[in-house]
Amino acid sequence: MVDLESEVPPLPPRYRFRDLLLGDQGWQNDDRVQVEFYMNENTFKERLKLFFIKNQRSSLRIRLFNFSLKLLSCLLYIIRVLLESPLQGNEWTHIFWVNRSLPLWGLQVSVALISLFETILLGYLSYKGNIWEQILRIPFILEIINAVPFIISIFWPPLRNLFVPVFLNCWLAKHALENMINDLHRAIQRTQSAMFNQVLILISTLLCLIFTCICGIQHLERIGKKLNLFDSLYFCIVTFSTVGFGDVTPETWSSKLFVVAMICVALVVLPIQFEQLAYLWMERQKSGGNYSRHRAQTEKHVVLCVSSLKIDLLMDFLNEFYAHPRLQDYYVVILCPTEMDVQVRRVLQIPMWSQRVIYLQGSALKDQDLLRAKMDDAEACFILSSRCEVDRTSSDHQTILRAWAVKDFAPNCPLYVQILKPENKFHIKFADHVVCEEEFKYAMLALNCICPATSTLITLLVHTSRGQEGQQSPEQWQKTYGRCSGNEVYHIVLEESTFFAEYEGKSFTYASFHAHKKFGVCLIGVRREDNKNILLNPGPRYIMNATDICFYINITKEENSAFKNQDQQRKNNMSRSFYHGPSRLPVHSIIASMGTVAIDLQDTSCRSSSGPTLSLPVEGSKEIRRPSIAPVLEVADTSSIQTCDLLSDQSEDETAPDEEISSNLEYAKGYPPYSPYIGSSPTFCHLLHEKVPFCCLRLDKSCQHNYYEDAKAYGFKNKLIIVAAETAGNGLYNFIVPLRAYYRPKKELNPIVLLLDNPPDMHFLDAICWFPMVYYMVGSIDNLDDLLRCGVTFAANMVVVDKESTMSAEEDYMADAKTIVNVQTLFRLFSSLSIITELTHPANMRFMQFRAKDCYSLALSKLEKKERERGSNLAFMFRLPFAAGRVFSISMLDTLLYQSFVKDYMISITRLLLGLDTIPGSGFLCSMKITEDDLWIRTYARLYQKLCSSTGDVPIGIYRTESQKLSTSESQISISVEDWEDTKDSKELGHHRGNHRNSTSSDQSDHPLLRRKSMQWARRLSRKGPKHSGKTAEKITQQRLNLYRRSERQELAELVKNRMKHLGLSTVGYDEMNDHQSTLSYILINPSPDTRLELNDVVYLIRPDPLSYLPNSEPSRKNSICNATTGQDSREETQL
Repeated sequence: MVDLESEVPPLPPRYRFRDLLLGDQGWQNDDRVQVEFYMNENTFKERLKLFFIKNQRSSLRIRLFNFSLKLLSCLLYIIRVLLESPLQGNEWTHIFWVNRSLPLWGLQVSVALISLFETILLGYLSYKGNIWEQILRIPFILEIINAVPFIISIFWPPLRNLFVPVFLNCWLAKHALENMINDLHRAIQRTQSAMFNQVLILISTLLCLIFTCICGIQHLERIGKKLNLFDSLYFCIVTFSTVGFGDVTPETWSSKLFVVAMICVALVVLPIQFEQLAYLWMERQKSGGNYSRHRAQTEKHVVLCVSSLKIDLLMDFLNEFYAHPRLQDYYVVILCPTEMDVQVRRVLQIPMWSQRVIYLQGSALKDQDLLRAKMDDAEACFILSSRCEVDRTSSDHQTILRAWAVKDFAPNCPLYVQILKPENKFHIKFADHVVCEEEFKYAMLALNCICPATSTLITLLVHTSRGQEGQQSPEQWQKTYGRCSGNEVYHIVLEESTFFAEYEGKSFTYASFHAHKKFGVCLIGVRREDNKNILLNPGPRYIMNATDICFYINITKEENSAFKNQDQQRKNNMSRSFYHGPSRLPVHSIIASMGTVAIDLQDTSCRSSSGPTLSLPVEGSKEIRRPSIAPVLEVADTSSIQTCDLLSDQSEDETAPDEEISSNLEYAKGYPPYSPYIGSSPTFCHLLHEKVPFCCLRLDKSCQHNYYEDAKAYGFKNKLIIVAAETAGNGLYNFIVPLRAYYRPKKELNPIVLLLDNPPDMHFLDAICWFPMVYYMVGSIDNLDDLLRCGVTFAANMVVVDKESTMSAEEDYMADAKTIVNVQTLFRLFSSLSIITELTHPANMRFMQFRAKDCYSLALSKLEKKERERGSNLAFMFRLPFAAGRVFSISMLDTLLYQSFVKDYMISITRLLLGLDTIPGSGFLCSMKITEDDLWIRTYARLYQKLCSSTGDVPIGIYRTESQKLSTSESQISISVEDWEDTKDSKELGHHRGNHRNSTSSDQSDHPLLRRKSMQWARRLSRKGPKHSGKTAEKITQQRLNLYRRSERQELAELVKNRMKHLGLSTVGYDEMNDHQSTLSYILINPSPDTRLELNDVVYLIRPDPLSYLPNSEPSRKNSICNATTGQDSREETQL
């Protein structure tokens, strides 16, 4: 074995594979032959074929030369006709013989020789075995007709003046032009549109037809009227245009026959060409054509990639995108795989959009379509998901593939991606900006439960508006609400700002308060130059630097503002005034016109905290003085900041009763140990020391650990928050986290009940079992029993999430039908319940809490139509459910992604406000309620000062509720027995003709079934009246009165109580008559400093991060702890 191995030499690595194929002989006989692949044959014919046919560039040159020869021959024919002398007589010889000069004959012979030689050579090179196929081709026959007579005349001079129809070379020129265009496309490796080729063929066909007719008529009329070329041209144009003046007509039968033949040819050829052109035009209208390379290099454009384009989505994008002045010159290229529908086509034909919006039908997964959209030259690419599909996961998968395809084709193009489900977000982390719909939706709905109308607040902030909405309304609340809705978030560098430059080296709260006092702007956050993280209200310890980027809320950005100093005017007014009392707070004035704001500069001199400005007059004999407001310090003083160390549970435990201490000890603060999806931002939360068994999470089922079967049995201290959803998706996790964040006091934690149509899976239960007081129940809002079991009668908020299975419908706007009707039922059964509803289409919010006979709602509907006619992007903002924050549509947040193209910080700020992201040192959104004890502050500016000087909070708006005298619904008016008796008598006399009507009820449909049964029972009792005694009759009469005087609301309340008794639930606490229909609520974002505070106003605050107040030393720690340890309630953190 060893000898055999020693006999075989090792194979060199270079030839090892070759030797395995050839064996030892191949290695021993090393006769290598060099082989060159893709080489042409070296024969003379192959070389000619390579030069004339196969090579694109040389073939293009040959065809261009051939095209020039044909045009030259036609030009020589025209010259011959123009130089020919007029003929005498009408002899037929004039048709066969012409006068041709010798030089002209020589040129025509030369052209004919070259053309015939080229034709024979190309026929020889393209010969494939069938000689008749080459000979019988129309181009070859025409070439023979036009060239052979000239060549024969060389050898036979008498034939030099023979007429040759050289004008037929125009058809050969047309054929050469078509081949030349094809070779041009192959040579430059680019494909022009088929539309261009078809138009070129049509034009050339029409020109050839006219030129042939001109030359033929002119030649045949040599024995007739002897027309010149111009007269022939005139005759052809008049004839082909079907005008037919008749002033020029052919005389000879030959010319007439020729005209008939040409008309027949035109009737056959031209319709075919026009049909192909029309077909290509329609196809181009569907596909959208191309975005030219020249325009892409000279103009700026963005690309919008969608799977299906709806008119609402298109208008939201265009209105928000073009609302910014610097984007007016941008083009929008829409890349969509579906054909443009009628509504979109109608909108894109409007001149305002037709010049700036280009629709391309194509797929983002095809490089050809991305090249058509010039994606590599685009300023940005917006990729939107289709939320109306039943399978939202599949929609996300399509979005992910589109994002990958665009990133692969154009790596430098900024990507703005909208994703639906949070578990798919990590696939597109490379995108510049990402908005996850379910993350934002659930976080916003959660904050709506503790900060009322957060969804409306965020929606108004991310929409571009000039604050002109509602200014024509006669009601003051609509004017104020509309004007404040124009506030948006802007940014500017501190040292370049007139608003904030003077506060360099001062604390953040000092800069925020004085900027609001002087200019009316609300400073909400900053970002260091060397840091990418935005800090919302970093607190009084943050010192402003010159290079900081300031984020503020204002009616417009500082660059569009003009400043007027009114110090001199103020002095003049003071000298003329007879009032010498203490000066009042200066009034903030904003004059908004066309994007420019003129702001009156106010005096910012600090007044003494003990001065007469904040002191109240003496009331009678009481020498009591209300507390004054301390000034906001330039540099933070730790002892003046009233804040709590929320990491320490000592303050809450000491104030808790003995029976609550054990429950409080079960809570801990930390990061959730389990996240249901990849990419969730870690949030410091209230957690349990040990996770709850899955059986204990079921609210309506008892287990071995507890025996409770309904929400009432748990004995919760706070009211419930119920979430009605179809499935427990991963996005629902973001509903729980903001409500269990560490900065929420333990005593204010509301129990959360998830009312799910389908049971949750195990990995979702693993995520929520660590949070305190979180339960789920399988049921539906369609079922009254399920609602009662989950505790709807003592719930603080009911959140109704739009179901995925109903998002798609045959009629788009019918997708919300089931949700709207279910919520209307809840609204009628539980009028005191605060219901927060999510809809698919914002236009459907007008049906929320619908009352057909409500005149005020009808007036709001008219106002909405007027605002839409004025071009408002927020025409629905005056609807009472939206203004009060009781309805929300996720499509309203699409503008957040569009705004991020101009304001790249908007997504980060929104995530911080909603609690989706937590950055050390950044504040959070919360709210406080104005009570009677706080009304001494009087104005919003003094509240701003009080908050900044005491707790370091920055207010950003007010949620105000006002009383409104609404028209009473007719269904709530009780009906008297006397009126009903009259109606009954007339009804019996009329043999029950018609419906039951009276003075207070317009339709029998207003009476429910229960009322009709009561009426029938009362009528039967009245018929038996004579059989009873007097007392019994009076009792029955009283029962009839009580039954019939019941309103519809009482009947609904009776129905609910009966179901509660049937389920064994206590009816205590069911508030049947509490109704909030007589109030309206709205939001004032960054109101003017002189805005008066009213009772029950809810103020939105950005509170500093409590962790930022934790000092390193023990003495300063004692100063930072609030006085909650003295037994005060934790609500004093926000009460003033």
